[in-house]
Amino acid sequence: MIYNIYLLIPLLLVAYKVLKIVQLRIRSNSNGNKPIASFISDGRFGFKTVREMVQRREAGTLIDYFHKRFEDNRSNTLSARIAGMITINTRDPENIKAILGTQFNDFDLGVRHSQFYALLGDGIFTLDGDGWKHSRAMLRPQFSREQVAHVKSLEPHIKILIESIKNYQGEMFDIQDYFFKFTIDTATEFLFGESCSSLSEGMSEKGGISIEMKQKFPKAFNDSQSTLADRTMLQRFYFLNNPQSFKDNCKIVHEFTDFFVNKALNAPSKELDEKSEYGYTFLYELVKQTRDPKVLRDQALNILLAGRDTTAGLLSFTFFELARNPGVFKKLKEEVYSRFGSGKDVKIDEITFESLKRCEYLKAVINEILRLYPSVPVNFRVSNKNTSLPRGGGPDEQSSVYIEKGTVVSYCISSCQRNKAIYGQDADIFRPERWFEESTKKLGWAYLPFNGGPRICLGQQFALIEASYVITRLVQEFEHLSGIGEFPPKKSSQLTMCLKDGAYVSMY
Repeated sequence: MIYNIYLLIPLLLVAYKVLKIVQLRIRSNSNGNKPIASFISDGRFGFKTVREMVQRREAGTLIDYFHKRFEDNRSNTLSARIAGMITINTRDPENIKAILGTQFNDFDLGVRHSQFYALLGDGIFTLDGDGWKHSRAMLRPQFSREQVAHVKSLEPHIKILIESIKNYQGEMFDIQDYFFKFTIDTATEFLFGESCSSLSEGMSEKGGISIEMKQKFPKAFNDSQSTLADRTMLQRFYFLNNPQSFKDNCKIVHEFTDFFVNKALNAPSKELDEKSEYGYTFLYELVKQTRDPKVLRDQALNILLAGRDTTAGLLSFTFFELARNPGVFKKLKEEVYSRFGSGKDVKIDEITFESLKRCEYLKAVINEILRLYPSVPVNFRVSNKNTSLPRGGGPDEQSSVYIEKGTVVSYCISSCQRNKAIYGQDADIFRPERWFEESTKKLGWAYLPFNGGPRICLGQQFALIEASYVITRLVQEFEHLSGIGEFPPKKSSQLTMCLKDGAYVSMY
């Protein structure tokens, strides 16, 4: 009897598996749906793919690998097995529109909350449903026009950056390293009211935070993000990547943030009012809405993750491409110099939120950088019900595709924004002039550097204005720019994207 039971169990499991496959095939061919024609097979249950993805990420070619898969298969929607799960990968704007917009409620973040919780907790980028809605409502006022328009707080950090560059006296150096220091300094000042001062050689213990903690925080934050990226690729097996170094880094990040959270919570209401009157500090404004220290820490870290690395990457890719394209740099200088002066004749007071938005060629340069090098090149959602995507089925990919509940659907913004069928044969070329052409006014969901739909980036204008200000000030101060480096560049793709080997330039 026991022998028969042991025999029956595997037979039942096989029968269940076969039934699920038959059921999936029936649904894939019902209600106008058709199966996806392109399937990337993996004989080792998808772990071979995970290993290849990790290797390519370490080599700086992961994003190019994703793009090549679409190109080689001549397809905009693929299915593949990753970590034992069938996933859908798409770069079709109609599918992206459905995932992020028209069918927003059919998809959520899946296991992202569990993957990211150790570092980011319950924040706007890890939560779904009511938790996400509450987070967004709480944070929206922090990115009002008044806060975004306040660019003068960047100038003290810009001056330190300029002096650091001048010290090289025209010799080649990695400007990306300085942009990451710059953005951690400006982001911590915006969030906590005190900068890490990583650009400054002589750190101070102003405000009570130790120099040692200021020094430890940026590296711990960077290294912990790298672990999160690896956990993402492992899908539901993320818990297998939980080294002691990750736990130690999370502890450093939390201790640093908790210091400023407690400082804000303990501040008298008169001091909070004075802070609002004479400047802006994210935590001091947020503490007026909640007194929960964990909520304050989690939301601050979520914003830091989104705002710091993305802007540093955008600036690095901008100067990498400007150094390679002297004609573009010349046009940009002409616009900046005519509006705001240069050298000793700079008109810093005239560089404002409004005047920067009127710099059309500067906007075109930034748009083109974000097209070729989007800050989050690949993202994903998980279906929370049986649903479908509008395109990708059948040999011509014009039929809808059945999506079973629990399916991971990744959308590749970087490949969508390099699709020659949309952007023309020069889609891989850095050409800001395309943004003055009629075709770019009709891109819709084919250009999405800040995501779209209800979860569109709250800090979009904040990031664009900060990048615009930095570019303008550096162009004013440095008339000559050249660079060296491999092309196409290798890209470091953690949770956001930057240049793997840095951006080596000469500026004077």
